[in-house]
Amino acid sequence: MNCPGSDGVSQQLDREVLLRVFQQGEKPRALWRVGTEQERFGLYGNGRPVSYEGPGSLTELFSSLVAHHGWAPSQEFDGGPVIALTKGAAALTLEPGGQLEISGAPHGNLQDASAEIQSIDAQLREVSEPLDLHWVGLGFHPWAQPEELPWVPKTRYAVMRQYLPTRSSRGLDMMQRTATVQANFDFSCPVDAMRKLRLALKAQPLATAMFAYSPWYEGKSAGGVCERSRVWLNMDPDRSGLLPFLWSDAAPQTYDPYLEWALDAPMFLVRRGSLVIHNTGQTFRQFMKDGYDGTQATEEDWIGHLNTLFPEARLKSTLEMRGADSQSGTRVLAVPALWKGIFYDSTALEQAETLFDALSLEEAETFRKGIHARGLRTPLMGKPALERAQALLEIAQGGLDRLAEPGVESERRFLEPMQTLLMHGQTPADALLEELQGSHRAPTLAELLQARSFQS
Repeated sequence: MNCPGSDGVSQQLDREVLLRVFQQGEKPRALWRVGTEQERFGLYGNGRPVSYEGPGSLTELFSSLVAHHGWAPSQEFDGGPVIALTKGAAALTLEPGGQLEISGAPHGNLQDASAEIQSIDAQLREVSEPLDLHWVGLGFHPWAQPEELPWVPKTRYAVMRQYLPTRSSRGLDMMQRTATVQANFDFSCPVDAMRKLRLALKAQPLATAMFAYSPWYEGKSAGGVCERSRVWLNMDPDRSGLLPFLWSDAAPQTYDPYLEWALDAPMFLVRRGSLVIHNTGQTFRQFMKDGYDGTQATEEDWIGHLNTLFPEARLKSTLEMRGADSQSGTRVLAVPALWKGIFYDSTALEQAETLFDALSLEEAETFRKGIHARGLRTPLMGKPALERAQALLEIAQGGLDRLAEPGVESERRFLEPMQTLLMHGQTPADALLEELQGSHRAPTLAELLQARSFQS
């Protein structure tokens, strides 16, 4: 692959610093890894959402993990509240509404990622059982109303809580009531990164439909299979979506288009130790030029700003795939397996590009609007999305087969749960609703936990 350097855009020191976050992620193919992040809702046995502090709370859970399993508490600043735990390269972090995000270390194979998740799950069960606390992987909270959920005291969340309602009708729902499985991937150079990013944006709506798993809203049917996708249609347009600037012509050869978009996105805040300065009135480009309230832009500010951008696929030092609902059971590993088979095998990458070559931005946006209600029955490029999903899954399976080392079982086995669903024309939500007989009410927590399709 031809990977030109970035000398032509790095004459200014400021620009060199901006590019560095992407350039530091560049790795030779032999060092490519996969990272998986899964968010879950915490619920007590009576169905009440987990609280942040107090008896039986997230802080008590974290204290037990520190005391009994060697996790280390993490704070934003000295003396601040605990908002995360770390252990080696793994982390447990809290999303705004108390969702627990499990972030594993990057792994060269999915078997190691699976073993790590199982180990963390075992530790979670051990400390959660005395609290009668359960962890549920769905894309949207099936029962809670906003006022029932806590607000995790992270400084960025406080700014977002004020700002997002001015930009979107469901920004607070995104923060408190959605959960996802994300997968993170490596790239070798700007050409490779932007090629994968462009394909990711085209393919992500189909993946959202494939992994649809949020059919309930405040204890009732949400009228579809993917309430989370409807939330993201009503998010801040300045920092989310399919990035239209990457849909025309061929994939860019440098990081410049993404960098320019990020520079022109509004900021949230400037942090200096324990001091937090709200700054939602400037783009990062303006902040670099003019500063704000006596502060000047730093590399740490830039890295923090990139974390406040939420497109369907996000570029930092890795490429993050962000479009899937959270999952239960073995389907958690199906998300990284799908993208690994596509991104890390050159034949599969070309096949996937061909599959989506004719997809226009307008068609993709229309498709996104139909996912919530119709899932894989939504038309895509003149055919039911199910046909495209089956083709994409087959491409990924072939990629994983070719990536398998001699004598080692192919990682396509991690896609078997999705293959079974697609054979029946179903999303995960369809299968769960069928088992629960399509009830117009959300199941109780006990009913959900006992459902075979939730456990498998």
